Amino acid sequence: MKILKIQTLRGPNYWSIRRQKLVLMRLDLEDLADRPSNKIPGFYQGLTQALPSLMEHFCSPGHRGGFLSRVQEGTMMGHIIEHVALELQTLAGMPTGFGRTRETSTPGIYQVVFEYLDEQAGRYAARAAVRLCQSIVETGKYPQEELEQDLFDLREIWADAALGPSTEAIIAEAEHRGIPWLRLSTRAMIQFGQGVYQRRIQATQTDQTGILGVELACDKEGTKNILREAGVPVPRGTVIQYYDELESAIRDVGGFPIVVKPLDGNHGRGITINVNSMEAAEAAYDFASAHAKTRAVIIERYYEGRDHRVLVINGKVVAVAERVPAHVVGDGQSTIRELVEQTNQDPRRGSGHDNVLTRITVDEASEQLLAEQGYTLESVPPKGVICYLKATANLSTGGIAIDRTDDIHPENIWLVQRVAKIIGLDIAGIDIVTPDITRPLREVNGVVVEVNAAPGFRMHLCPSEGIPRNVAEPVMDLLYPPGTPSRIPILAVTGTNGKTTTTRLLAHIMKQAGYMVGYTTTDGTYIGDYLVEPGDNTGPQSAQLILQDPTVEVAVLECARGGILRSGLGFSACDVGVVLNVSADHLGLGDIDTIEDMARVKSVVAESALPNGYAVLNADDPLVAEMANRVRAQVAYFSLNPDNPLIRAHTQRGGLAAVYENGYLSILKGDWTLRIEQSVNVPLAMGGRAPFQIANALAASLAAFAQGVRIEEIRTALATFQSTAQQTPGRMNLFDMGSYHTLIDYAHNPASYEALGSFVRNWTAGERIGVIGAPGDRRDRDFIELGQLSATMFDRVIIKEDDDTRGRDRGAVATLIRAGLLERRPDFPHEVILDETEAIEYALDKLARSGSLVVILPESVSRAIRLVRTRKPLQESCPAQPQNGNGQKHGVGDPETSVH
Repeated sequence: MKILKIQTLRGPNYWSIRRQKLVLMRLDLEDLADRPSNKIPGFYQGLTQALPSLMEHFCSPGHRGGFLSRVQEGTMMGHIIEHVALELQTLAGMPTGFGRTRETSTPGIYQVVFEYLDEQAGRYAARAAVRLCQSIVETGKYPQEELEQDLFDLREIWADAALGPSTEAIIAEAEHRGIPWLRLSTRAMIQFGQGVYQRRIQATQTDQTGILGVELACDKEGTKNILREAGVPVPRGTVIQYYDELESAIRDVGGFPIVVKPLDGNHGRGITINVNSMEAAEAAYDFASAHAKTRAVIIERYYEGRDHRVLVINGKVVAVAERVPAHVVGDGQSTIRELVEQTNQDPRRGSGHDNVLTRITVDEASEQLLAEQGYTLESVPPKGVICYLKATANLSTGGIAIDRTDDIHPENIWLVQRVAKIIGLDIAGIDIVTPDITRPLREVNGVVVEVNAAPGFRMHLCPSEGIPRNVAEPVMDLLYPPGTPSRIPILAVTGTNGKTTTTRLLAHIMKQAGYMVGYTTTDGTYIGDYLVEPGDNTGPQSAQLILQDPTVEVAVLECARGGILRSGLGFSACDVGVVLNVSADHLGLGDIDTIEDMARVKSVVAESALPNGYAVLNADDPLVAEMANRVRAQVAYFSLNPDNPLIRAHTQRGGLAAVYENGYLSILKGDWTLRIEQSVNVPLAMGGRAPFQIANALAASLAAFAQGVRIEEIRTALATFQSTAQQTPGRMNLFDMGSYHTLIDYAHNPASYEALGSFVRNWTAGERIGVIGAPGDRRDRDFIELGQLSATMFDRVIIKEDDDTRGRDRGAVATLIRAGLLERRPDFPHEVILDETEAIEYALDKLARSGSLVVILPESVSRAIRLVRTRKPLQESCPAQPQNGNGQKHGVGDPETSVH
């Protein structure tokens, strides 16, 4: 077997709208192509021995053991690898269950699709599954040590990618509320929401957390001073810079017992409590200095009592936990070392902050603390006796937490809420030492020890004892108070032809309605009136750029076939999904072999529309209209034919539609007809002579209306949409060259040639000259059809080729186009000039005559425009109607207009 390609999908895709995180592996079965599993000796036994847990896979039979029954009866290796990849991830702690396997049009080559939780782990599982199955085919087994290594590697990948428990809890709450989120590429930040509604967190710091509050909380002595001045009970203490100051500092705080800790420490690092001698104080000072970023060390009076963490979010106490230092409880039989090992076997314990609890590590400080209690690691403490191994109660050093939220006294609640506001933190972890949290601190000599920015949540989410508290809920209430939106409207556009024009027009309409619009097209990514990034930006990365921008209020996203197949959509759902048309373009690429396959790709956009949104579909295209059967959103149709039966039936049921009727672009809503504008007043429609542009305008107008834009705003936008070469390069850019005209358009498939022909055939002033070609990644018959169509559109053509032949031999595309041209008209005047620049220059300088129309269908739109402009055109023009036979224009032309 050979892996030909592995892709990862990250949004709604060809295989699933709901399951958006999928691995797509293109797999060549090679000599296993005609050998189902029951024809491979020993395979079933080897597979069940390696992965007995596959018994839990139901598969299509729908019952336990269903998949293995398929293996016994005989199934292809691609299907088996799909299930193995899922099971490997599940065994490594990443439960997954969705998968699909399909043979391509090339016998023996399969598309294997399966779910992942972590992208890198999913790709690893794909390769490991192939290795495992290949080994069983060749040897009858998969070595246990290799399986264990695979699972170890997968667990390591998952652990590296995993977020901390606090962040995971906040994300889970966001998902519960339907708030989108994504990981940003820097500083472990998470973005919630989109565009202007986005909010960010880093662990439990939010974008509202003030830097002054964080800085003050990190300054332990400064925190204590400002709280003392506010009447808050705090430990008596002082800060020293040098060892020589230690003895006097101890006297200043009232003598022993004391606490010694670094001024800028966290997570309990470098702290020693209940220090009762000068010798112990010296050791504690050295310990604190070793963990201090600066030389400063705090000497504080030690207060007897229990350690409590009070969590305050948005000014309110939401949880209280009593923290107990790492310890073991004697059983009368085991040594302390053995008790530690037993305690660490608790599945809740792990390394660092990623688990509910942390494993206890024994160090020199632990042994010293045990010695103070009269024990060593080899001691066997009596049954029920508690032996402490850490001086501080932090969970990160192996401590446990007991929920006390319902026990805290109201006065203490009032006090800590004041403390959070005094320090200036929206999320604060306030440490209190008190003998009794149920009584006011002032009555029991309790003190506020510290205030912490970015406090950990795990002690509240999963306490060792007591009620778990959903502390993520108040965080999301802080970020998104009830009624606050988190998503910006997403209007997505796809189709074979007209995507860019419709996207730009729709963006123009939304701008006219007063929104800051971010939009993506085949020529760039834009925010407002400015280009952010040039290029063919119709994939998910460009969509994410728009959705991450904090100034964008509406996203209008062009979604091309290639991006959907490579990575899925760049968003989880849209408000309006527009499908313009489906025609035979790019067939044979990406295992999309039929026009029905292509319709399924385009349908992803319509199916991703939210239930309260709209799928805007072309009622004149049967493949597009049929998509209504699969969408979950409301449906709105557009049509150039007001008598289209589908439109009539839809509007009679109260549905929404847009039609071209009596020269008007109109919205139909039930029994009502709302006329937007006459086509003669819409520059894009070229006086009503460009039907495909009218269809684009109907689609954009309908999408905007469905999104709540008023008819008056749509009308103004249609009348003011000036699609110049600067705005929509390569979309019917018409240049007045003085004695002749030049038209630049990026038509590159039969459907777009046909649409262009509806305009070109009406040009009767002079000779119609075509500079034609197409990208090389099409089928042979597509190029032949382009030649045939060209023979009906032009009086003369120059056949050129793209610089990038996309895998074909130089001249092969031109040969096929020429064959189609001559098949239609054997005597058709033509030249073959493969170099695009030479072909354009020849047409402009040698062939163009008075009244001629030179139509350029370029690979590089920018280059073609540059070549035309070097000939100094008088203007870009958009005649309301084509020229008559005398070369005179009917109607009034705009000074700088280009359309498509």
